[in-house]
Amino acid sequence: METVQKIALVFTIIGALNWGLIGLFDFNLVTTIFGDDSLLTNIVYIIVGITGLINIGILFNHLEKA
Repeated sequence: METVQKIALVFTIIGALNWGLIGLFDFNLVTTIFGDDSLLTNIVYIIVGITGLINIGILFNHLEKA
């Protein structure tokens, strides 16, 4: 499970960096790489969303152990 958590963290960081670029420079790296409204763009956004949910579970898991 640790591998899944690390992969989820990487995708969450990618999503956060992309949102930072959008907020600071109005530049969307994902659409620049994969195209606007392409299937790959949607897949990246879906993966980032799912990994965000996984990280919420990790957060609460660590809070229970404390």
